[in-house]
Amino acid sequence: MILVPIFALLPLSCRMTPGQENAPSYTPEEEKEMLLQINKFLVQKDIDLIKKHAERRGWEMEVTETGLFYEIYEQTNGIWAELGMNIRMNYSLSLLDGTLCYSSEKAGPKEFQLGKSLEISGLEQGVELMRVGEKARFILPPHLAYGLLGDEERIPARSIVVYEIELLNAQGNR
Repeated sequence: MILVPIFALLPLSCRMTPGQENAPSYTPEEEKEMLLQINKFLVQKDIDLIKKHAERRGWEMEVTETGLFYEIYEQTNGIWAELGMNIRMNYSLSLLDGTLCYSSEKAGPKEFQLGKSLEISGLEQGVELMRVGEKARFILPPHLAYGLLGDEERIPARSIVVYEIELLNAQGNR
């Protein structure tokens, strides 16, 4: 008996609030186009921030097609890191403002299998550009790093991150 009045009031609770009747409505195609434009704007904003950051520090960064900014500043003739190899590296991971988030000094060297791990895609892409013994820096825009949510620990949402890497070893499973 009590449920009947509640169900009768439900349609009234779904009415528009004042001012909503003039709110624009969009087709799914229009919504998709708006989201695409917002994404393009955010990606360009990230690129501009990265370029300014690198320029202020005198870093000579190259950019991959995916948007990874990288600089290999100590080169060697070591073997190339390839997909399937077991990787061991020293690293520091910072936010663009310099805040240190993670490092091998505290956690020890990072180890993973290249292309078959849960590491972020920008790190894996960068390591593939390196030879054993080399040192590099990578600047990863959010879409190659921790995305919209961050890592829910030390890296905030939509963060650009900077990796400093020393590739200690790459072996096996080629």
